Formats: sequence, structure tokens, C-alpha cells
Amino acid sequence: MKGFGSQERTSLVALLSIVLALLSVCAALYQNYIQTKYVETIQRNVSRSEYNRACRDIIEAYFQVKLKVGFMVSEHAGAAMPVTAEMEAANAVSRVGAFGTYLANFQNEDIRYRYTQLTLELQHIVLAARQSGERDLEKIFAKADELFTSLNDDCVKTAKAAPL
Repeated sequence: MKGFGSQERTSLVALLSIVLALLSVCAALYQNYIQTKYVETIQRNVSRSEYNRACRDIIEAYFQVKLKVGFMVSEHAGAAMPVTAEMEAANAVSRVGAFGTYLANFQNEDIRYRYTQLTLELQHIVLAARQSGERDLEKIFAKADELFTSLNDDCVKTAKAAPL
């Protein structure tokens, strides 16, 4: 520093201060960018988890409907069959409808219509189960199974498409 005058030393210190300040600002901006990406990743993961949980719950509710209707139409279910089986089946249908509505909010209008049709078909099955003489669950649930398969395919497709 022997060759520098006091004016040049002051300019050099000022320049060093400016460079350090710019590096500090750049580091802060980069840290903000990384934090924003981290928050977006967490939000996406939470949304994906909720969607998958709803898929799991609607699948469970659908099979509860099938189980309860199976009890209602079984050979052992006579007039003495408690009304609770019908109420539990209707409750399971309402759960399918609720989760179907939640899942439909992530889809287009055609898929929303199909999810609504599934709920309506299940309601029809539960209401007609006691009166119909049909005992074969495959026949009773033929249309509902087709609609449910498309719903399940949507769940699988969305689960696979959503990045971690």
C-alpha cells in the first residue's frame, strides 16, 4: 500500500465496500429464491398427500357400500334385517359423494359429471337393494363398478403425474 495515495486508498476501500454489499445482496436474493422453491415443494407435497388421502377414503367408502348392500341382499337378510344396514350403506354413499366432490374439484367438467353419476348410481342401488330380488352383486354393481374404475384410474393417473 506504499504506492497508493490516501485518495486512492479511500477509493479502494469504498469499492471493496460496494463489492461486498453487492455480494451480500446477491446472496440474500439467492437464499430467498431457494426458500421460495422449498415452500412451493412443501405445498405441492401437502396437496398431493391430501388428494391421495381422499382417493384412499373414497375407495374405502365405495367398498363399504358394496359390503353393506351385500348384507342387505344376502340370503340371510330377511325382514328382520335391521334398518341400520341401510343407514350405514346410505352413510357410505354420502361419503363417496363428499370425497367425489372434493376430487372432482381438481378435474374437468366431464369427470365431475361421472363422479356425480357414480354417487347417484350408488344411491339408486342402496334404495333398490331391499326391493329387488337380485342377489348377484356383480349385476347390481355393474354400472357403478364401471364408473368407479374410471374414478380409480383418475386417482392413479394423478398420483403418478404429481412430482414429489
